[in-house]
Amino acid sequence: MHPRQEEILKACAKMCPNTLMETLEISFDEVGKDYLVAKMPVTSRVHQPDGVLHGGAMVALAESVGSAASHIFHDLNKFYIRGIEISANHVKSVAEGFVYARAEAVHKGRTTQLWEIKIRDEEENLISVVKLTTIALPKSK
Repeated sequence: MHPRQEEILKACAKMCPNTLMETLEISFDEVGKDYLVAKMPVTSRVHQPDGVLHGGAMVALAESVGSAASHIFHDLNKFYIRGIEISANHVKSVAEGFVYARAEAVHKGRTTQLWEIKIRDEEENLISVVKLTTIALPKSK
């Protein structure tokens, strides 16, 4: 792993304590030029009543990885990153194991960014496709 990639993953991990990411046990595993990958365990903690992964947990995973990816490409001393729109299509259920969310940049503008997040299970089955739009808001001086 390139030292810069390791630095980015460590920075992402530092964002997790005392947040929803910690509650959902989300971890960041891989980073590239235009993408970031996070994983989440599928246990009863994130199930809906019938024993499969809750759609809301998938959306939380997707927004977490997409927002973190947007953070990577902005100077956080100058900008706040916020999600402004998210939509998800869940295509398959999963009851156990891990799911992996890969956020890839579709558009990286100065103000708005568009991310496509594909969530897959351990066998590479597509579980959900999510579109996330983020915005970079200038911090006041």
